Amino acid sequence: AYMLKYDSTHGQFKGDIKVLADGLEVNGKKVKFYTERDPANIPWAESEAYYVVESTGVFTTTEKAKAHLKGGAKKVVISAPSADAPMYVMGVNNETYTGDVDVISNASCTTNCLAPLAKVINDEFTIIEGLMTTIHSYTATQKTVDGP
Repeated sequence: AYMLKYDSTHGQFKGDIKVLADGLEVNGKKVKFYTERDPANIPWAESEAYYVVESTGVFTTTEKAKAHLKGGAKKVVISAPSADAPMYVMGVNNETYTGDVDVISNASCTTNCLAPLAKVINDEFTIIEGLMTTIHSYTATQKTVDGP
């Protein structure tokens, strides 16, 4: 909760955050955490979770991500590039999604930041080459500005 509340890169979160035994409460809304290693054991149906965002970085293939469906989720969005799941990026090719597949990838955070803008610029002016930088939330494998 501390690193969500105080972040030197993104600034201080102005809302209320409370630590609960099984999650967080953010501005009065409970966010439940699960500590299951196997996504099939997460009771998504009990939480009435229709869509699940698979963002561990571990279950990035269609077969592995489908484990969430066993727990009651109806659709899974992998938040990383996938070797075999269809990939959709908002503002680029999202209109081609027909809803007939249960597991998709939304590419990477960098792709989602860059691709829509790059598409507009390229369609209008043609990009020959480019350089970009991204800043995003910390992960378990990255050092943080505020971290230990």
